[in-house]
Amino acid sequence: RDPKVFWYEPQKKWVMVAVLADERQLELFDSKDLKHWKLESTFGPAGDSEGQWECPDLFELSIEGTSETKWVLAVNRNPGAPAGGTGTRYLLGSFDGQKFTADETPTLWADYGKDFYATHRFSSMPAGDDRTVWMGWIGNWQYANKEPTVLWRGAQSLPRELHLRNVAGQLRMVQTPIAETEKLRNEKLLDTGSISVDEANQRLKKAAVHGELLEVEIEFQSASTGTMGVRLRKGPQQETLVGFSPSEKSAFIDRTHSGEAAFSKDFAGRHLAPVLNAKERKLHIYLDRSSVEAFVNGGEAVLTDRIYPSEESKEIEVFWDSPQAKVVSLRIWSLRSVWQGQKAHE
Repeated sequence: RDPKVFWYEPQKKWVMVAVLADERQLELFDSKDLKHWKLESTFGPAGDSEGQWECPDLFELSIEGTSETKWVLAVNRNPGAPAGGTGTRYLLGSFDGQKFTADETPTLWADYGKDFYATHRFSSMPAGDDRTVWMGWIGNWQYANKEPTVLWRGAQSLPRELHLRNVAGQLRMVQTPIAETEKLRNEKLLDTGSISVDEANQRLKKAAVHGELLEVEIEFQSASTGTMGVRLRKGPQQETLVGFSPSEKSAFIDRTHSGEAAFSKDFAGRHLAPVLNAKERKLHIYLDRSSVEAFVNGGEAVLTDRIYPSEESKEIEVFWDSPQAKVVSLRIWSLRSVWQGQKAHE
């Protein structure tokens, strides 16, 4: 299932990765001409005892701040993800052209939200562009066929650039929105320096910051304790929370009261991403009409969730439950539509 082909320069050949989905097994083939293929090795199930593997990929990434690289094997797992249902697992290791060998590391996930799956990496980037970029499907097979929408049932994430980073002594794949995403910025609605949470909310009200399409960058005081974050798509009885829980050493999205959720018992909930670097409290959030993508501490962890609030729930608010917490900076932009100037069906 889902073959992915790439050029392996050291041996001047094509390599194809595919999976036997129900057996949770990767198969590695190679070819000189894209016509005749030889099975070189297999890998798996790598501790997975049930479910399926889908949309595999194998690629090399540089480790930030070094001249070293590692190979990454991505397998999309259905079910078995941390938040339940579908998710994207990855393994670090080495590849010699025939065989992938995994390092001994804990089980790693590309996204700890409920709705990031079926990743696909872009091939044939423009000349001179050596970035590794992928995107995923914003959905979960626990309820994908039941979501309360018609025109946009199923969506793609923002394209994300991939790197490896040593975080608190542990190697992790980090994801950041590609630089071109900044072209979607419309009006800068707020830009503050160090400010209290109460002052931040006063500024938000004074500037009448609200909307369905927002980009939010917020940094909290690093030594702060207690739960802190932002309320998105806030209304009289609705809100989606994105923040930090230092006591749990985690970042989170809480969509318990995000809006319509009765269509599935698996939809509402609070989803946690482990945070290894306790010295940082940075969130970079993209809010779309029915999705939230939250990049934590420069992409150390990511959470992606669908939400279905009512149209009138459009407010944004900063929160914290510790008097020591303080906002270091807060920047918010409204966003243009990617469809601007085009017909929707195109």
